[in-house]
Amino acid sequence: MPAHHDMTGGWPLLTTNPFDLADGDKLREECGVFGIWGAETAAAMVALGLHALQHRGQEAAGITSWDGREFHTHRAMGHVAGNFDRDEVIRGLPGKVACGHVRYATTGDTALRNVQPLFAELASGGFAVAHNGNISNAMKLRRDLNRRGSIFQSTSDTEVIIHLVATSNYRTLLDKFIDALKQVEGAYSLVCMTSEGMIGCRDPLGIRPLVLGRVGDAYILASETVALDVVGATFLRNVEPGEIVIISHQGLRSIRPFSQVAQRPCIFEHVYFSRPDSIVDGSSVYSVRKRIGAELAKENPVEADLVVPVPDSGTPAAIGYAQESGIPFELGIIRSHYVGRTFIQPGDQVRHLGVKLKHNANRALIDGKRIVLIDDSIVRGTTSLKIVAMLKEAGAREIHMRIASPPTRHSCYYGVDTPERAKLLAAQMSVAQMADYINVDSLSFVSVDGLYRALGEDMRDEGQPQYCDACFTGDYPTRLTDQEEVAPVDQLMLLSERVA
Repeated sequence: MPAHHDMTGGWPLLTTNPFDLADGDKLREECGVFGIWGAETAAAMVALGLHALQHRGQEAAGITSWDGREFHTHRAMGHVAGNFDRDEVIRGLPGKVACGHVRYATTGDTALRNVQPLFAELASGGFAVAHNGNISNAMKLRRDLNRRGSIFQSTSDTEVIIHLVATSNYRTLLDKFIDALKQVEGAYSLVCMTSEGMIGCRDPLGIRPLVLGRVGDAYILASETVALDVVGATFLRNVEPGEIVIISHQGLRSIRPFSQVAQRPCIFEHVYFSRPDSIVDGSSVYSVRKRIGAELAKENPVEADLVVPVPDSGTPAAIGYAQESGIPFELGIIRSHYVGRTFIQPGDQVRHLGVKLKHNANRALIDGKRIVLIDDSIVRGTTSLKIVAMLKEAGAREIHMRIASPPTRHSCYYGVDTPERAKLLAAQMSVAQMADYINVDSLSFVSVDGLYRALGEDMRDEGQPQYCDACFTGDYPTRLTDQEEVAPVDQLMLLSERVA
């Protein structure tokens, strides 16, 4: 669902919070999941895996373990570090089976009740679920479940899955789970845990990623391969779109209960969400981002002295642009990695300096130069506006901005934090108007065709895109029931909290 909803209307492009400028003007993946079956130190392994996935959700984290007799859960606001690096916390999560979740809340209530994994005692026993994605008919399902007597303990769309499992008329838990999934729309990669086994699954379109790995005799499910790397696990394969894998004492088995449809994995995993050292759909994220930069240089050349990335996300594309264009790559902006989200700004003068808390111009390098400034995306435009002003203050003679994704003109409803469409700069302005607004000498984006070429794909196979690129094209691969059918009063009730 759209992550930020301004119920008052209007389009406040400028913000007074420097962390909105430095952080909030990016698309955010909302969640990361990690599960392990059969490890002596399962909870500790999950904590390490969640460290590697911290970029996917930085507001809260949780781990649930199973010790053969009962389930144990620890959930906390904040980063994995500081919450799960204490011996007493890990000792409180015994067992050889555990799953975990990192979360980026969208808007409204950030209460502990919404932190995952969510856990419930069903008639068949304990059931824990960690979810990456977004159920695009969750509000309608929730309304129907409420009418049938379900009592919700959170405002997360993930809890809908638990209630659908609990109320299913099928006999076995696996059949109940499949029945539940056949009622939901949208995007989901799930890691679920019961006393009998661990379940991993992806939606039939494969919008959100999930990989399978192994370390020793233990199986691992994770959002990205980098989480396997950090625990010394071997990547086995992707969990395929529409596949359910069941890990138990009998080993690993796979079922495919859904009708086969054309896959549409999220293209923004390659552009921004995944860590550059991950492998997504068989491709190195770092290499793809370099190729996007090379496509940018081919499509949008310019005479300049330096190629400068907006760190860190713009760096691989900037390297690719520099290599293709022959213009030298330089670190013209230095990023501080030690800025916390809780810094308090006492007054307007300090607020307006907020962007420099995270980014600062390398003045000796920038002064008098023509700069090609590379970033991964433009969302609201607030960060770009401030960074360009900072570079001009440092003496940049010209600034030519190049963006390593097409214009983001549409909101995402599949588990990505995007503003409502009225606050997306590219939805309100032409590229020329955006250039004037940001105050750059020129502005260009990689084309959708160029992005697909960088991924090694033809743009469309007989009109069918190979990825979910709805944020660029408006071509949503599923129904958006909650957007189309649910009354505004229901939306207002539930938009207080949308989590992956």
